[in-house]
Amino acid sequence: MTNKLKYFIANWKMYGDLKSIKSLNKVIKFAKSFKNTSFKMVYCPPFTLMHPLSIKLKKTKISLGAQNCHTSSEYGAFTGSVNAKMIKNLGAKFVILGHSENRIAGETDNIIKKKILSAVKENLIVIFCIGETNLQKRQKKTFQVLRKQILSCLKGIKKNTKIIVAYEPVWSIGTGNIPKNSDIDKNINFIKKILKKNINFKNPKVLYGGSVSSKNIRIIDKVKSIDGYLIGGASQNEKKLIDIVKKTYN
Repeated sequence: MTNKLKYFIANWKMYGDLKSIKSLNKVIKFAKSFKNTSFKMVYCPPFTLMHPLSIKLKKTKISLGAQNCHTSSEYGAFTGSVNAKMIKNLGAKFVILGHSENRIAGETDNIIKKKILSAVKENLIVIFCIGETNLQKRQKKTFQVLRKQILSCLKGIKKNTKIIVAYEPVWSIGTGNIPKNSDIDKNINFIKKILKKNINFKNPKVLYGGSVSSKNIRIIDKVKSIDGYLIGGASQNEKKLIDIVKKTYN
């Protein structure tokens, strides 16, 4: 059993309703009884569920996070938007930024950088997503892509800023396909090298995301450079999420 602190970020994406909150009962009970304290679980639901989840998670070992935020941390005339100040006001401590699904929808590195700065201003811990497409992988441009995303979005960020990087190969998300362990390890170590050398992060944390499931977690977790997981589909099922945590530590 490892004593290394690992993060388990549950990204519900655009799923869930008020009935879904009941599914947290088993997870909350598990988190309370789980003997290994070297894990951190964070739920990132849709904005519509953040307030009821903040109430549900109060006085538990589980933290609340958001899936995105606006570039401005100030209030303004931005219909349909939610900023970091509002997110923090709900009791959230984390926010996912730069997810490939949002990049595909039009988010640029410049927009993501502004969002990161706004979240940092409000003292939120940023889960910053990066990753290569299948074409970029085949063209052997993975390192080039990862380096550009890091430098474009984090250049100028203070070295003690609370940012966790999530390495998510775009081609792996939701497909059931995962990279070879050797590739995950190679890419995560590269990311950590860039963060130390170019962003002055002393002890960078890098998560893995992309088709993480209770079926493949034992295989993926053999990669010792991984500091935790950003979990999509499997996080919507309490049994699967609990299994992922258990299999990581046993």
